[in-house]
Amino acid sequence: MILITFLLLISFIFSITVLQYVYSIYDKQIYEKSSQVLNMSSVSIESSLREMEQLSFNVASDEQIQQALRDLPTVATPYEKQVLQNRIINRLVAFAGSEKYVYSMIIFDTEGGMITAGNREGFSQQLREEIVPLAMAASGSNVWYTQGGKSSLLAVRQIKSYTGSTFTLDNLGTLAVRIRMDRIVEDNTSFDSDDGQLIITDGQTGKAVYPTLPILSDSELAAEIARSEPYRTATYESGVYFVTKTQSSYNVWTYINATPFNNMFQQITFVKRLVVAIFALILLVGLLLAYRLAGSIVRPIQRLTQRMRRIEKGDLDNLEEQALGVVSNSEQDEVSQLNRTFKMMIRRIRELIDENYAKQLMIRETELKALQAQINPHFLYNTLESINWLAKMNKQYQISEMVEALGFLLRSSIGLKEPLITLAKEMGIVHSYVTIQQIRFEERLDFHTDVPEELLDACIPKLTLQPLVENAIRYALEPKIEPCTISISVLRQEQALHIRVKDNGPGMSPEFIKDLKAGKIQTRGEGIGLANITERIQLIYGPNWGAEIESEVGAGTIIHLRIPYVKGESGYV
Repeated sequence: MILITFLLLISFIFSITVLQYVYSIYDKQIYEKSSQVLNMSSVSIESSLREMEQLSFNVASDEQIQQALRDLPTVATPYEKQVLQNRIINRLVAFAGSEKYVYSMIIFDTEGGMITAGNREGFSQQLREEIVPLAMAASGSNVWYTQGGKSSLLAVRQIKSYTGSTFTLDNLGTLAVRIRMDRIVEDNTSFDSDDGQLIITDGQTGKAVYPTLPILSDSELAAEIARSEPYRTATYESGVYFVTKTQSSYNVWTYINATPFNNMFQQITFVKRLVVAIFALILLVGLLLAYRLAGSIVRPIQRLTQRMRRIEKGDLDNLEEQALGVVSNSEQDEVSQLNRTFKMMIRRIRELIDENYAKQLMIRETELKALQAQINPHFLYNTLESINWLAKMNKQYQISEMVEALGFLLRSSIGLKEPLITLAKEMGIVHSYVTIQQIRFEERLDFHTDVPEELLDACIPKLTLQPLVENAIRYALEPKIEPCTISISVLRQEQALHIRVKDNGPGMSPEFIKDLKAGKIQTRGEGIGLANITERIQLIYGPNWGAEIESEVGAGTIIHLRIPYVKGESGYV
């Protein structure tokens, strides 16, 4: 009991320590992730502002607007002036029409006139007197000007004259683009207004650019701008906030995200306290159960030890009888489960002996499937169809014929899931393969078949003949310059099917054939060899069937397959 109590206390203290450490790491990650989200939002906002700056440049440099502004001082009648102003308005509408962040565009000409496109919100004379000198001081560069209201941001730029490649840089007026800052923030941030607020402040004035009414006062914003930490928890008049900030790389703005601390961490604090309470409760329950646990373990183990000492003197039958007597129906503790497992182990040993034969059959079936899977590569049918279509479009009929034959060959190899197919289907695969090779070797390949029609429905292992024809082409045709004859003949004798694949190639010596059967010869190919075919036939039909080689040097080679005659489907593929 003392040992159990000591271990439980050590476990409790260790768990609480580790839990506090994990919570500290979790809190730090929350702070860092919040700061990263703010940085990403600021980058997105500044990207939209750069687009607005580019838009103001495009408007200020538009040739039609510049020409109309140059012509305004020269016209004499109000009608002509109105025509020029309408032309400018049409161009402004064309620029602002597709921009959802543009509230309106205003141009102040050099004669004191104001040309507006978009929402016709009032524009005070005081505001005009502030932005026109500001734009002139920037000398054609974009200037951001903040004001109150929905469209709290203005992109201001002086319009300077240029014609073609000539830059006179005469003052033609001032362009002011009202920016929908609220839409830019909504589209480029994922902050929920109920949980917090994104505040954009001007680093020079310390006032909020967005929103119009921030949850922090001007003095609180100034304090946040002055601090060096990227995130912290701060107490203000409106409550306790988790505040993160980032400095703009585009202008002098500072982005501040203020989230109410209770909304963000209330559930986390509750979970922390709940976990500590659960650990304390587990400690108390563990101490209460320790006494009963000690007694429940010692007594059954003593009885089990006595029975095992008697069992070790008996044989397997008595051992099983003793194991059956250990467990009663009413006992459900761990020791009883151990005895049940022991009893099941004895029974399992006997069952394994009985199952051995069945498992040997399963091993043979698995080996057959493994050998079958060896010859099932995956090909790209769509690629072959595209090549075939392209060959036909370019009138390359030999290429088309070869691709069609290859496609049939691949579909036959992959599409047929059963290990046995009819001789007709196997001959179809062979003919597709030979078609490809005849296009390659032309008159050098002389191929013949002698297959009685009544034997076409005989079943044979899939891909038995095609590999033999492939080997004949590789070892009989390729080394020769003169034509090579390859033939396939099929003959039935009682309940046996005899298949011969013959070629007039260079042949093989008896020693070479012996080494080839023994696996001592490393062949040049990477495909399906004769050993694979022989092993598949013997796995399916037994050791009395298989393949034999008849060959002499200079007299060609004959591969003789002998399999049982089993009827299946009839007809070619």
